[in-house]
Amino acid sequence: MASQVAPRCSLNEEDQKTVRWTVFPTNAIQFCLSIKVLFRLPLRQTTGRVASLLKLAGLDWAVPDYTTLCRRQKTLAVQIPYRRADGPLSLLVDSTGIKFLGDGEWQARKHGVQGRRQWRKVHLAMDTATSDIRAVEFTPGSDGDSPVLSERLNQIPEGEEIGTVTADGAYDTRRCHADHPHPQNGRPWKEDCPAAITRNEPLRATRHYGRAFWKRWTGYHVRSRIEAKMRCIKAFGERIAARDPDRHTAEIQIRCALINRFSALGTAEIVRVA
Repeated sequence: MASQVAPRCSLNEEDQKTVRWTVFPTNAIQFCLSIKVLFRLPLRQTTGRVASLLKLAGLDWAVPDYTTLCRRQKTLAVQIPYRRADGPLSLLVDSTGIKFLGDGEWQARKHGVQGRRQWRKVHLAMDTATSDIRAVEFTPGSDGDSPVLSERLNQIPEGEEIGTVTADGAYDTRRCHADHPHPQNGRPWKEDCPAAITRNEPLRATRHYGRAFWKRWTGYHVRSRIEAKMRCIKAFGERIAARDPDRHTAEIQIRCALINRFSALGTAEIVRVA
């Protein structure tokens, strides 16, 4: 994945590291790791697959070895492509758990849990206009949903205006109140801040018109699209192949980059017929 081959000479460890970073840029490492995630390959097989692709393309480029890919994945700044729609952003936010240690669901059901299973949490923000993932956070499984909302919103460039943020009841807090229905037993807040005033308005509307009508009126059911996007994340595997937290983050970001590229190629158009 480079236009030149590293010189074969006697170098110390620091010089060898500099040569590897010079020969293999970030986009080359991300491409190799994308092939790994897309085809669910180990690192050694990934280098062979990339070498075969370059040979078919008629390119005499060097390919990073598996140790270089493993080392660079820990500090990789993944570039997630996205399409920018006109007007303010309408974001859908949600989170899901993904396993990185332990037996699979089928093995656990058939033979019982053999050891400890551990999970981490993926927090996404999706643009409703383009269906692209615009922000992603990866946290320990014990972290809640609402405290991570601000980190996702901070990933949106300053030049883009955020119109609405739609979420479920887990985000029904004063800190990150969004455009979502309140819990069934929700009670009005003391109107001492703009978030409380905004939240109390749906409470009054649902008491007068009913929750079902309010959901149709506000378009709350569009939130199911972010849940479908969570299934796309797990389509690349129910568990993470990496073992290091930093490598976990890079792998999830690469999954998001692949999903956005697939969405850019074309998405299904759903038409209601009845």
